[in-house]
Amino acid sequence: MTHTSNKIARTPLFIALAAAAAGYGQMTYAQAEDAGAKSQIEEVNVTGTRIKRADIEGVGPVTVLDEASIEATGISSLENLLQSLPAAAGFGGNQTNAYWTSNGWGTPQINLRGLGINRTLVMVNGRRVVNGGTGANSSVDLSMIPMSLVSSVEVLKDGASATYGADAVAGVVNLITKKEFDGLEIEGKYGQTALGDGEETVLDLTWGVSGDHGNLMVNMSYQNNEPSPLADRVPCPLDDDSQCSGSSSTIGGRTTLPAGAVLADGTVLTEPTRVNFNQDPGGNGDFYEPYDGLKHGFNYNPYFNAVQPIERFSFTTLGNYEISDSATLFTELMFTNRQSMQPASPASLADLSYSADHPSNPTGSDFVLERRRLLENGARDFYQEVDTWRIVTGIEGDINDNWGYDVAFNWGRNTATDAIANNINMQRVGETIDTNLCGSNGIPCADYLGYGDVTPEVLDYIVFNQEGTGGNEQKSVSANINGSLFELPAGTVGVAAGVEWREDSGWRKPDSLVQAGYALGNQEDPISGSTEAREIYGELLIPVLADLPLVQSLELDLALRYSDYDLFDGNDTYKAGLNWQVNDMLKVRGTMTTAFRVPNVPELFGGVSEGNLTTTDPCSNYASLDPSSTVYQNCQAAGVPLNYTQLGTTILTDRGGNPNLTPESAESFTLGLVLQPLDGLSLTLDYFDIEIDDAIREVSGSTKLAMCYESANLGHAFCAPDQHTRNPVNGDVNYLSTQKFNTGNEVMQGIDFGALYDFDMAGLSHTFDFKASYLKKYETTAFEGDEPFVLDGFIGSGNGGYPHWRANASLTTRGNQWSGTYSIRMIGEGDDFNADSGIGSSMPNVFYHNVQFSYAMSDALRMSVGVDNLFDQEAPRVASWTDGNTDTMTYDLAGMRSYVRMTYRFD
Repeated sequence: MTHTSNKIARTPLFIALAAAAAGYGQMTYAQAEDAGAKSQIEEVNVTGTRIKRADIEGVGPVTVLDEASIEATGISSLENLLQSLPAAAGFGGNQTNAYWTSNGWGTPQINLRGLGINRTLVMVNGRRVVNGGTGANSSVDLSMIPMSLVSSVEVLKDGASATYGADAVAGVVNLITKKEFDGLEIEGKYGQTALGDGEETVLDLTWGVSGDHGNLMVNMSYQNNEPSPLADRVPCPLDDDSQCSGSSSTIGGRTTLPAGAVLADGTVLTEPTRVNFNQDPGGNGDFYEPYDGLKHGFNYNPYFNAVQPIERFSFTTLGNYEISDSATLFTELMFTNRQSMQPASPASLADLSYSADHPSNPTGSDFVLERRRLLENGARDFYQEVDTWRIVTGIEGDINDNWGYDVAFNWGRNTATDAIANNINMQRVGETIDTNLCGSNGIPCADYLGYGDVTPEVLDYIVFNQEGTGGNEQKSVSANINGSLFELPAGTVGVAAGVEWREDSGWRKPDSLVQAGYALGNQEDPISGSTEAREIYGELLIPVLADLPLVQSLELDLALRYSDYDLFDGNDTYKAGLNWQVNDMLKVRGTMTTAFRVPNVPELFGGVSEGNLTTTDPCSNYASLDPSSTVYQNCQAAGVPLNYTQLGTTILTDRGGNPNLTPESAESFTLGLVLQPLDGLSLTLDYFDIEIDDAIREVSGSTKLAMCYESANLGHAFCAPDQHTRNPVNGDVNYLSTQKFNTGNEVMQGIDFGALYDFDMAGLSHTFDFKASYLKKYETTAFEGDEPFVLDGFIGSGNGGYPHWRANASLTTRGNQWSGTYSIRMIGEGDDFNADSGIGSSMPNVFYHNVQFSYAMSDALRMSVGVDNLFDQEAPRVASWTDGNTDTMTYDLAGMRSYVRMTYRFD
C-alpha cells in the first residue's frame, strides 16, 4: 500500500504550552571568541591551553555555552545539547539512533566535525573521563553527567594532542561543573511529544554550603524518558515506489529452489527461483509459492521505537578544603546508573539445510532455508544497565605570586550488563530438525517451514535470555605547574609543564552460548585489553610585540608533548599558535597542531559481532543500467544473475576490532578573524584544515559495496573475499565485513562563522546569536593510489550526515522577570551516498524551530515552558536510510515536543 503522512491531533499539554510559548524560542550560544568584554578578569584556565590567562580568548576557536545559554535551550541531556552544535556531524549515539551504537546500544556520545567519537576528547573540569558503554568502549557515556551539574561547556574545535594528549584529534569538549553553591535548589521538568508519547521526567536536587576554608556541593539527578514508537510516525518501510515493503526475513520462511523443482500447484521451475512458505496462520502448512517482497516482506516498524527509553540516576559530590594558604584539597565523586532498552523485531533463523526427504520438507528438493522469522516467539528486547564511578582527588595551590601547581589522581570505572530477551539457541534449533535426535531425550521435532507450525514445546526448547557483562576502567596520575618565567618588553612570558601516567582498560564477557557460537548471531570471544601511556609536556606563551601601530598585541603560543606507549613506539606532538590583536576592532588568530592517536581497546581487542544492518547493494536491479556502465559489467562479472533484486534493506554484517591496527597521526591548521565593529557586536570567521594519515575507520557496508562495484574490473580492495562474498546461486551478499582498518588518509576542510550581538531596544535587552559551519571538503582514501571517497555533501548509508552547511540562530529577549528565546536549527541539503535519482536521493534543507519562555514568579520560584520542533518538521526520506525511511543519525524522528520546568531555590 502507499503510505501517506497525516497530521495528528495535538494533546492538551502541547496545545497549552504552545500557546503560552508562542513567539519565543529556545537556543542561544555564547562563544569565547565572541566575548566582547574587555575588562580585566581573574586569571583562569581556558580549554586549549594549560597556561592561566586573564583573556579568555585563546588562539583556537572555542565555543562556550554558559549556564544561562544552556538553560534557555530547555534541553535535558548533554548529547542533545552537543549534537545540536553546527560543529557536530556524522554519527554520535543518542536515543534516536541507539540501534547503531556498537558495543553499547543506547550510549550517548559526541562526534566533533564528524571525524569520529573516538577522536573527540571529553573532559570534566579539564580532566579525562572513563569511556562508557557495555564494555571495551571508545567514547565517554554522556549520560553519566547530569545537566543540572554543568555550569558551562567549552568546545575547542581544533586538535589539542600537544595540550591534552591522545584522542584530541577533532577537538575537545570540556564540561565545567558548578564550583560553589549555597542553599538548596529543586528542579522538575515534564514533557511529551505531540502524539502524547515520549514522556520525559527530570528531577534534580542540588545542595551546597560554603565557608571560609572551603565548600561542599551535592547533586542528585533522576531522568526517565519513555519511548516514542516508530510505527506511529512511520508505519512501514517504503520502497522506491513509496509502497510498504519489508524485510526478506519472512514469517513463513524463504528459500531458493533449483530448476526442475515443482511448486505446490504443480508448476515446474525452469530456473532457480525463490519461494516462500505459508504465511497464513490457518493455511496449509505445506503450501509454498514464488517469493514476492510486497506480499511476503515483514514489516518490522511496529517492533521498533523512533526514540528509545532511558532511565538514569546520578549522585555527585564536589568539594574543596583549604589546608593552608598554598594548598587546597579538592575532590570529585560521581556515580551514575543508566538503564536503557530497545525493542527489536522477532529473531530470524538463517541457513538451515533440508534434505529432500526431510519429514517437514514439502518441496521434494534439497534446499537451504535462507531466512525464517520466528514471529511465534514474539519480539526481542535489548537491555543495558551501566554503573559508572568516577573519583578525582588532589591538591592545588600557589607556590608564590607567580607560580601555581596541581597534583591529581583520577580513577573511573564502569560495569555493565548487556542482555537480549528471547534470543535463539541455534544448536538446539539444529537438534529439532535432526531426525536422528528429535523426538527423544526431551528434544521436540520442529517444523519451521510455514508460519504457525512452530509449537510452544519447540519454543520452550530453543529460546533463551542472553546476558553478557563488561566494563571500562581508567587510572591516571598527573602533576602540573604554571606560572611566569620573566618579563619581555611586550609582556610576561607564561609557562605550563607537566607529566601524566594513564592506563585505560576494557573488557567484555559475552554470554556463554555466544562464546560457544550457539546463540543466534555471531560467535564472540571475550575481550580484555589495556593501553598505558606516560607523557610529559611543556607550553609557552610568548608576548612578541605590543602597543605598536597595527599591533596592539602579538602573542606566540607553543606546546610540545612526548607520549610513550606500552604497545607502540613513542611519539611527539606540537602546537604553534599566533594571537594578533590588530586594534580594538580586529583580531587575527591561527594554529598549527599535530596529533597522534593509538588504537583503543575495542579497536585493537574487540571481537567480531554480527547484525542485520541497513545496506544498499549496487547490483540490485542492475539490468536497468547501461550495459556499458562499470557497475553493470562488474555485477555481471561477479556472477550476479541478471534478474537479481536485493531482498529487503538489510544485510548480515560483521563488525569488530582488528589486532593489526597501527596508530594514526594528524595535522591541523586553523586561521581565524574576530571583528568587533560595534559595541556589543562580535563577528568571527575560522578556517580549518585537518589531515589524518593511517586513519582508523569502519567503512559502512553500503560504501564498501559501492566502491567495489564502481571500480575498474573489480580491482578495489573492497572486492576481496575477506571483505564480501555472494551466494553463487541467487547473487545475495552472504558475507560482508565492516571491521576497522587503517585507511590511507582523511582530509577535511571548512569554515566556521559566528555572530553575536547584544543590544537594547524598547526598554528590553536582546541577544542575537548565529553560528554556522561550512564543510568544504571531507574525503577518505582507503589506500595509496585509490580514488578518494567523498563524504562532504552526503547523508545516510550508516555514515551519518555530512551536509555542506549546518547552522543555528537564536534571538533572546529579557525583561525584568521574564525571558524568551526563539531559535532555529538548520541541517543543510545533501545527497544520498548511494542513490543518484529517485525519492530519497536528495534531501532538502531542514529547519527545526524551538521556543522557550521563562518567568520568575518570585525570587525563589521560576517557571519555563517550551516547544521543540514547533512546526512538527518531519524527517526527509533518505534512500540509504538506517531506520524510519530516514537517517536517524542526522534527523529528528520524535516530532513536536513540549515541556514545562519549575525551579525553586532555598537560600
